[in-house]
Amino acid sequence: MGRLWEVIDLKTLRDDPDLVRESQRIRGEDPELVDRALDADGRRRAAIVEADNLRSEQKSLGKLVGKASGEERDQLLARGKELADKVKAAVAAQNEAEAEAETVQRAISNIVAGAPAGGEDDFVLLETVGEPRAIENPKDHLELGESLGLIDMERGAKVSGSRFYFLTGNGALLQLGLLNLAARKAVANGFELMIPPVLVRPEIMGGTGFLGAHADEVYHLAEDDLYLVGTSEVPLAGYHSNEILDLSSGPKRYAGWSSCFRREAGSYGKDTRGIIRVHQFDKVEGFIYCRPEEAEAEHQKLLGWEREMLDAIDVPYRVIDIAGGDLGSSAARKFDCEAWVPTQNTYRELTSTSNCTTYQARRLSIRYRDENGKPQTAATLNGTLATTRWIVAILENHQQPDGSVVLPPELAASVGVEVLEPKR
Repeated sequence: MGRLWEVIDLKTLRDDPDLVRESQRIRGEDPELVDRALDADGRRRAAIVEADNLRSEQKSLGKLVGKASGEERDQLLARGKELADKVKAAVAAQNEAEAEAETVQRAISNIVAGAPAGGEDDFVLLETVGEPRAIENPKDHLELGESLGLIDMERGAKVSGSRFYFLTGNGALLQLGLLNLAARKAVANGFELMIPPVLVRPEIMGGTGFLGAHADEVYHLAEDDLYLVGTSEVPLAGYHSNEILDLSSGPKRYAGWSSCFRREAGSYGKDTRGIIRVHQFDKVEGFIYCRPEEAEAEHQKLLGWEREMLDAIDVPYRVIDIAGGDLGSSAARKFDCEAWVPTQNTYRELTSTSNCTTYQARRLSIRYRDENGKPQTAATLNGTLATTRWIVAILENHQQPDGSVVLPPELAASVGVEVLEPKR
């Protein structure tokens, strides 16, 4: 018997390869990987059978040697040595076949479930909430942030380089109040609050699907072989790795508050002004473990909890269904909420919620027991509940003609300040 690993759903791959090929096409990825994976899986299984048969023969021969004597024993021992060499070669071939099969399987992204085909611009608009206010000559978030004494990009660059910043005074209070509000709402909705580590092992980062096509986005500490996380989804997914969960009373829901780090590789020239696209930010992330049949309903609940937070900051936003070609490798489906940004005259992403079905749990060996007590692979989901980028939409949408920013009541109560006044 080979190693008990499975990085994609092999039953689906074997029984319905066309479904996996179509998923790859929807994503704009290579459908031929499916055939390569099937071929590698066949070689792996054949290698396991060969090694098992030789080991069985070796075991039977060992029993005969114990009963034999003289010339017969010498012949059996010679046969035993020959068999030992064959077993050694067969095990090596099995290990090689398993490694090859795992490599090919890891290259196949999660099977798309209901997402539209196409790329970044092919999303489906599901709903628009709120009307953008008419703001004459709006200031952008950085101009507001500097005049209000909230953001210091210049000293951030001096200390750490481009795309770093200081949140100062009420800017720091605004972020803490925003994240505290998200944390309180999450706890009220049944999430357990967590402050996770932000450095993780390679198997955790890889298991969540972040070391594939977007590995260049991740900071790696080579000397320690640890990765800085871009979202607390990663440590929260690893929290129950190699465990069997008790989901008999329903899904497990966690809310992780952490700093997040992204290299923003390949985004040079994009959103370089202000804090829209930066290397470090803070975030509260919702994460759910559940049975696969519960995942779709949990996805809608996560979206609802995100919308509850967006209502609390009172900004116009739209909900979109992300196309397959714009999904991360672990997501089967993803909904984004994008807030209106007046100075850009467009909507920009504030939240993202993904149904990762069994993709991450399979790679991280996270299971639960079904009604018969048999271990089954769990499903995982994640969703943004608040993050530093929200400050952009808050400042721009709530700016006043005199340069102040009036915070919406629920956020003001959390921040402890009702009006952000310009520094005189």
